[in-house]
Amino acid sequence: MKTQYYTAATLDGFIATEDDSLDWLFPLGDVNDTSYPGFIKDVGAVAMGSATYEWMLRHLIKPATGKGEPWPYDQPTWVFSSRQRELVPGADIRVVKGDVRPVHAEMRAAAAGRNVWLVGGGELVGQFYDAGLLDEIIVQVGSVTLGRGKQLLPRRITTPSLKLISVNQVGTGFAELRYEVPRAITSDASRGPR
Repeated sequence: MKTQYYTAATLDGFIATEDDSLDWLFPLGDVNDTSYPGFIKDVGAVAMGSATYEWMLRHLIKPATGKGEPWPYDQPTWVFSSRQRELVPGADIRVVKGDVRPVHAEMRAAAAGRNVWLVGGGELVGQFYDAGLLDEIIVQVGSVTLGRGKQLLPRRITTPSLKLISVNQVGTGFAELRYEVPRAITSDASRGPR
């Protein structure tokens, strides 16, 4: 069982524009050509930040129009938000706030031995990293740059550095990089068990 950050980013390290647009992403390739179909089969619980959830509502679910797609996850989903959110009927969505550690324990229990997927954004994933709960980063680096936007992972990770596990080419638009997040040697009890 792993806690994984699986996402796509631009060559210069952004997952979205400043206004949360992903228009840069879709022309680069088909999700079915990536590792995603195999990845999602091993996921038992999902977490995302409020901006990611709002993007999904606006661009996929479209509850105001009734012409959207169904919620894409069968797995229980935790949405980290400081305020109440509109929920998708029939989907197992839990709105939470505060420390990621107790929520992570709930997610692991619900995942029942399968992986926990941190969809994003980068700041939420950073909180899991800070708490010592992030095991792996899988990022499909796209062949575009934005110059600015929402960062992939706004944390300084240098000692120890991430451990590169694999590199795969996905069409002409992506390089998929898989990193193990090493366990830092620290006496800081606030990082928690890993």
